[in-house]
Amino acid sequence: MLIVVGGLPASGKTTLSRLLASHLGAVHVRIDTIEQAIVRSGLARQPLGPAGYMVGYALAGDHLRQGLTVIAESVNPLTVTRDAWRETGEKAGVPVAEVEVVCTDPAEHRRRVTTRVLDIPDLRPPDWQQVVDREYEPWDRDHIVIDTAGRAPEDCLATLLRELTL
Repeated sequence: MLIVVGGLPASGKTTLSRLLASHLGAVHVRIDTIEQAIVRSGLARQPLGPAGYMVGYALAGDHLRQGLTVIAESVNPLTVTRDAWRETGEKAGVPVAEVEVVCTDPAEHRRRVTTRVLDIPDLRPPDWQQVVDREYEPWDRDHIVIDTAGRAPEDCLATLLRELTL
């Protein structure tokens, strides 16, 4: 199965994706990690455009064809990226679940953006204004929405597992 997790920076998607991958014994493909590795290689600078996503689609497809469940995590802000993830799963012949992680409490979301500690070397996180101004298209199809505002990560995981009906 391919589980695509998207949402704005600091919404809780990495925390939830890690918990889900651990619970399922799945592979976690994180686009931030891929993009920063490309930048550290010296081949490119931010913004990378589609490069990180293209690598992510390829890695996810390889893992899926090996019979592994993949958690693909990224901001996933555009219909074109959402369609490409879905196509990746379809080409591998596996079901695809799409998950949007949101934090509906603006004060909490802002606090997360301004206080989080990143675990990817040299990655510069966006500030609050960049998160607010970021291009992020509304979802145009059915998907699972997990609101992390005021909730423990484990509670969000339990909700997601119920919604996935694995």
